[in-house]
Amino acid sequence: LPICLGGACLNPVMGVIADRTSTKWGKFRPWLLWTAVPFGIIGVLTFTTPGFSPAGKIIYAWTTYILLRIIYTINNVPYASLTAVMTSDPDERTSIASYRQIAANSAGFIVASLAIPMVRFFGHGDDARGYQCTMGLLSALSVIFFIVAFFATKERIQPNPQQKASLGQDLSDLFKNRPWVVLFLATLFYFTAIVIRGNVMLPYFRFVARNVDLFAWFNGFGLASLLAGVACSTAVSIRVGKRQLFIFSMLLSGILNMALFVIPPSSTVVIIVTEVLRQFAFGLSGPSIWAMMGDVADYGEWKTGRRASGTVTSAVVFALWAGLALGGAIAGWLFSLYGFVSEAQVQSAQAQSGILLTASIYAGLAFFAVAACLFFYPISREGNQTIANDLAERRKNYAPQAG
Repeated sequence: LPICLGGACLNPVMGVIADRTSTKWGKFRPWLLWTAVPFGIIGVLTFTTPGFSPAGKIIYAWTTYILLRIIYTINNVPYASLTAVMTSDPDERTSIASYRQIAANSAGFIVASLAIPMVRFFGHGDDARGYQCTMGLLSALSVIFFIVAFFATKERIQPNPQQKASLGQDLSDLFKNRPWVVLFLATLFYFTAIVIRGNVMLPYFRFVARNVDLFAWFNGFGLASLLAGVACSTAVSIRVGKRQLFIFSMLLSGILNMALFVIPPSSTVVIIVTEVLRQFAFGLSGPSIWAMMGDVADYGEWKTGRRASGTVTSAVVFALWAGLALGGAIAGWLFSLYGFVSEAQVQSAQAQSGILLTASIYAGLAFFAVAACLFFYPISREGNQTIANDLAERRKNYAPQAG
């Protein structure tokens, strides 16, 4: 937990740096170009096993892992901030975030499905060589896609050229920005819920349902439904607004999550159908959280006349990483509390009860916490459009600095 939280602290630092970057390409796009090759190289090195002593290998592993986390943050924070500056249209932001979410989830599924077969193919019995070659190929693809993203995007929203850089003022504006505070807390609980649920489902199928083979089908149908929900997100958001959609998504996700508590573990079809419905409901909210980062940056500019897209986005991304760390820690604490023994082939009745409660009730409560936070989010769909229109009028008074 401390290591993960420490790594999360790099995000706001990078956000501040990105906001103070000034090039002919903009503030955020250049970082995709500058970090592309280093990202690829460090990615390969992280999965390379050197011929060192055991102690040397441990030092090498930690060093390359830390470097990978650093270069990932340097690359990812500007990348995440792009949504806020590519368009001033709130609906277009949701659409951009939807495409991003679909691509990210699809890529994750492809890598999870093909990584081990690729390791075996390239390694010919040598796993170290297999992982190095596999990551070499994936890293090369990442370099290409980062460069494509650099050339294919454009920053259209720029701060007022008269805006003076002030870290103290940026932080003051940030903590006075009510939508940002709400989104920060919602993001924290959102990713806490994801990790609590994600960490416990395999033990659920192994020790409670006693059908570990069902886990693959559970994940496969769930992912397909998730992608369908993400694909529908923009159309629904345009009609009801991001805030209302996000609240509905989290409430329904929490209810369907808790439904697992009363479903008999032997009811395979019911479990999978419930997961399909849950993932669809959850997928509806996926793009919202990324699009709302841009809306929150707009709100801050609207209120104060100052824009700090990188600082706003990176501070929310900090909440994302903190939520991932907190969710993993909570899942571990709950397992320990209920007497779960990781090496055991059979778990006690108390441990099985703890697994079921964590997978259903406790994870569901985390989703409800997200919805509770969002009730205090003050930007409605109408307010979103009003802010966008007002800022568009203000920006007519100065020309953008980057193309």
